[in-house]
Amino acid sequence: MNRDYLVTRVLPPLAFTVGLFLIWEIGCRVLEVPLTVLPAPSEVFAALWKYRVPIIENSWVTLWTTLAGFLIATVFGLALGIAVGWHRAIYAGIYPVLVGFNSIPKVAVVPVLILWFGLGEIPAVITAFLISFFPIVVNVATGLATTEPELEDVLRALGASKLDIMRKVGIPRSMPYFFGSLKVAITLAFVGAVVSETVGANKGIGKLMLDAQAGFQVPIVFAGLLVLAFLGILLYGATVIIEQRFTGWAFRGQNR
Repeated sequence: MNRDYLVTRVLPPLAFTVGLFLIWEIGCRVLEVPLTVLPAPSEVFAALWKYRVPIIENSWVTLWTTLAGFLIATVFGLALGIAVGWHRAIYAGIYPVLVGFNSIPKVAVVPVLILWFGLGEIPAVITAFLISFFPIVVNVATGLATTEPELEDVLRALGASKLDIMRKVGIPRSMPYFFGSLKVAITLAFVGAVVSETVGANKGIGKLMLDAQAGFQVPIVFAGLLVLAFLGILLYGATVIIEQRFTGWAFRGQNR
């Protein structure tokens, strides 16, 4: 890790986070905010350590359900995005249906999933999938649909088929769109999984937070929020690393 990277990429977010926690701590102490309203960071971290075993166990459940739903959404969204972006007629036919389906609040779908699959982790996986696949479809389809007509005409004049144009130009060109959508989808997948866990589940951070809320254990609720934030940042960072590995050519001007 070189010094420039440390100064420009690591220290600013670290300093901002520490400063935010300090302001939070001082504000709670000076204003004497009740514990049941807003616990100080010191109390939240104390709860994290005290209840670390159940928090870790439930975190693994939320993490794997989120990843499972996200991976299914990635495969399905990429395939459907390519299909939608393949031809304007397909785009015009399927896109309104996707918009209508995405407009349905997923919290309203969770009770139906629980009726079908019962309490457990399957509804959380499906909810994470349902809430995260739409941005992937839209971005991949947009990347394919915005291929320059002049470039397609030149390739056709050189004897390239529709499949050749899609495989050699369209799909590589849509990769920045695809990875951009993954960074949005991974955070949405967490939202879907936790929403499902709060509606009906046996385990998970959402279930843990719901039980803590019922017992007025507010520090545990905030500890769960911090765990979700940490996991979200971790998976977002992993997605960014993969994006730079496969689409670094699209951002080479920003690395100077």
